[in-house]
Amino acid sequence: MARSSDPTRARILAAANKLFYADGIRAVGVDAVAEKAGITKKTLYYHFRSKDDLVAAYLAARDQPNLALFKRWFDEAEGALPEKIAAIFRHLAESARHPKWRGCGFLRTTAELANLPGHPAIKIGAAHKKKFEAWLRAIFEEAGIERAAELARQMLLLLDGSFAVVLLHRDASYMETAGEAARALVAAALPRRTRSTAARAR
Repeated sequence: MARSSDPTRARILAAANKLFYADGIRAVGVDAVAEKAGITKKTLYYHFRSKDDLVAAYLAARDQPNLALFKRWFDEAEGALPEKIAAIFRHLAESARHPKWRGCGFLRTTAELANLPGHPAIKIGAAHKKKFEAWLRAIFEEAGIERAAELARQMLLLLDGSFAVVLLHRDASYMETAGEAARALVAAALPRRTRSTAARAR
């Protein structure tokens, strides 16, 4: 297997990312990915053993950039913890208004592979969601929230639920509504003293 730093492999992944995200993994064949990357199908199969391998690599390549983006939105947001959490949803709503937005790549891929629960791409998608949940849990624990794990799970449910509904209705305001619900849940979960400080910061 070629090294992940190989420029040809990176070009294949960039092509796969554009095509799989735009059209779905079942609608896009390896021929289209090879053509988009400007290589032969033989070269593609040198770097990826199968289409399943390529699909898994496509999601794996989205993992850290997506998590880093969430963290940046959180860090750059003004206000107390509830506002910083709501900012993640607000930024996602802005993204959802872009004409090329197609929802969450992890969820869409999982839906397409629903009949293959052991597929490596599903495992990668599940691990990505768990990382996001764990990151939120750590933030909530640091804030002194007692039921941090439960609150982190609620945030994930709001996030993924809004991904699905916005994709269905093409109405990004659902994402903003989810953000307001997230804000309220986090504010209510804060220790009383912190809650008062957060209310003054709004």
